[in-house]
Amino acid sequence: NGLLRGFELLKPVIAAIQGDALAGGTELVLATDLRIAAEGCTLGLTEVARGLIPGGGGVSRLPRQIPYCKAMEVLLIGDRMPVEEAWRIGLVNEVVASREVLPRALAMASRITENGPLAVRAVKDAVRRSDGLPLAEALRIESEVGVPVFTSNDAIEGPMAFMEKRKPVFTGH
Repeated sequence: NGLLRGFELLKPVIAAIQGDALAGGTELVLATDLRIAAEGCTLGLTEVARGLIPGGGGVSRLPRQIPYCKAMEVLLIGDRMPVEEAWRIGLVNEVVASREVLPRALAMASRITENGPLAVRAVKDAVRRSDGLPLAEALRIESEVGVPVFTSNDAIEGPMAFMEKRKPVFTGH
């Protein structure tokens, strides 16, 4: 919604969608990184059907996340979209039974926490900062955020643990 327009979410954010997410609800979803949705729910930017526009970032975020012509269909027609269609076009990662939404989202979050924290932070930062930029500039940002990761103790621990066939113990240093 409008409250998220300029808000930078610096950590990975997972949406656990257990009911319809229309208008501002879809705009909240668009501000997340990963999305688990319940069977039977609907998403959509329905504002044009009410004589409005999605004013909380939907107009800007949606065309960056799904194919242009599908984004324009969602934005210009303003219909509800079945969650299966949202999955098909890449708007949500998974569709599961309602009772599985939160456990699946928490499992995904848990899996992320097993990774190197510096690497996770750098990936999110690089993706956020390079969105919409020309490739050369995006690659410069990727290199910039990657240097501290590649020179960290975690960058030694990860490959070492792999070679020793054990789980890495990351320290964030």
